[in-house]
Amino acid sequence: MKIERIRIDKAKFDMVDFAKHPTGFSLVYEPGSRKPTSAYAIRIYTDDGVVGGYVGGNSVAVAQVAMFGDYLIGKDPLQRELIYNDVKRQLRKFDKMGMGFVDIALWDLAGRAHGASIRTLLGGWKTRVPAYASTAAGDRNGGLDSPAAYADFAVQCKELGYKAYKLHVWDVYEVSEVVETIARVREAVGPDMDLMLDPGCKLETFAHAVQVGRACDEANFLWLEDPYKDTGISIFGHKRLRELIRTPLLQTEHVRGLEQHVDFVVGGGTDFVRADAEYDGGITGALKIAHATEGLGLDVELHTPPGPAQRQLMASLRNTNYYEMSFVHPKSSEIGRSQLVYADDYRDGLAAVDADGCVPVPEGHGLGVTYDWERIEAHTVETVEYR
Repeated sequence: MKIERIRIDKAKFDMVDFAKHPTGFSLVYEPGSRKPTSAYAIRIYTDDGVVGGYVGGNSVAVAQVAMFGDYLIGKDPLQRELIYNDVKRQLRKFDKMGMGFVDIALWDLAGRAHGASIRTLLGGWKTRVPAYASTAAGDRNGGLDSPAAYADFAVQCKELGYKAYKLHVWDVYEVSEVVETIARVREAVGPDMDLMLDPGCKLETFAHAVQVGRACDEANFLWLEDPYKDTGISIFGHKRLRELIRTPLLQTEHVRGLEQHVDFVVGGGTDFVRADAEYDGGITGALKIAHATEGLGLDVELHTPPGPAQRQLMASLRNTNYYEMSFVHPKSSEIGRSQLVYADDYRDGLAAVDADGCVPVPEGHGLGVTYDWERIEAHTVETVEYR
């Protein structure tokens, strides 16, 4: 089997009631707004007629594919390890974001070639995985606009079945308000719900991170993630933070690659390890990080966006806890690509969990989902091909 052609479509659609925060880059609730958003769809065609596909990625990833797209033509698509290492070298001067976009499609292709789900190819056994409600960023528009709003939404998520809840707070904040929010949410949901905090590297100083971290200690949070504006990459800084607070840290979302993740852990910069199938070299790369983390005796947590790739991968990992149902919000039932790209009943969103707070792992071949290629093509504004 050989790769014969690769097609990448850029589709445009509007995200309703969400916009970029005016003083930052967070996506926040803004009723009545329509934010133009892009979705990138890749299809890899073979001379045997098997096609692998994936919808995800971003503009940086697609731009990087131009550096190795021609190399893929004529290659055996099942030789993912060879492709991973060759492309890794080609992108050595860059962040390697383009690897994941292609690798996930190659895994989908492999599943379709073998008549099995990616979970099965990976030796996985889970048919459903527990999810946590991961909020959109705080707003001042009548959504997540106060400590009470976060607390009320946490109770709503608990009633829907979620066993865990993660807060993304405001771009413009007062430490006292963040501390109050942490305490109010714990008080609202009681002791039996796992709580996490992800400031998204918004906290201005190390001192703010210590103050917020100690509030997480008092509220018995499961982890604190990417707290301050080093952008989540200082091993030394996070090692010092770990020495000053009790709440475990979850880091490595913003370092790329297997070796960098291992260095961060061995250097003492984190307790939980973050991996992302899109950011970290695809399912191939994220699996390497997960197994390295397991060898160090720690847990790996998969980063959003939620999707079939993340579910298939999580279904094959022992040392992981929660599927991130990201950017959920009390005023919006669904945010993301679900309403656009799937032709079957696959969904992500606030109400996508069952009564136990779990989501199913798709059972079909490859990623296990059916993309609505007609609709994607109807929204496509740009196409690139390699042949």
